[in-house]
Amino acid sequence: MTDELIDILNEIGKFTGEVRLKSEAHRLGLYHASVHIWFYTKNGEVLLQKRAYNKDTYPDLWDVSVAGHIEAGETPENAAIREIKEEIGLSISKMNLDFIGIYLSKKIPKPNLYDNEFHHIYLSHLEVPITSLLLQKEEVSDTTLTHHNLLKEHLQDSLQSKIYVPHDDSYYNLILNKIINRLQ
Repeated sequence: MTDELIDILNEIGKFTGEVRLKSEAHRLGLYHASVHIWFYTKNGEVLLQKRAYNKDTYPDLWDVSVAGHIEAGETPENAAIREIKEEIGLSISKMNLDFIGIYLSKKIPKPNLYDNEFHHIYLSHLEVPITSLLLQKEEVSDTTLTHHNLLKEHLQDSLQSKIYVPHDDSYYNLILNKIINRLQ
């Protein structure tokens, strides 16, 4: 897990011209950008990754298929392609990324860690079996496919939801609704 340089944004997501280490942005609560890529199958299954046990935030919880920070000067699309290759070993092109929007997430995962991120969210169709994925062990300990209906059930259940990263309900609803629309 590297401490990369990232662009700092203002509270409405515009570049400030400032570049900081990711750790500084988190310590100071500075706004910055990330990519979230949700893979899904034609059968309505969603690829989830289990965060590595040594992650500084939400270790051992199930999360978005692929996620990562956008490095300083990097475009969201290029960050998405890079993170997909790094975390699960897939090489995809920009044509395979379906941009669905930007979502502001403000979290305090633990004391003195303020995660104010503008998530650039993409959907992508998973066309390979998950057994062929090459996981970056520093980031991802496992992957699974979960049908969108079952995922929605889990997220609405107070006990089951504890195994997932606590994104806002509106975030999860946005993702699941967009995936369901793509399947129709």
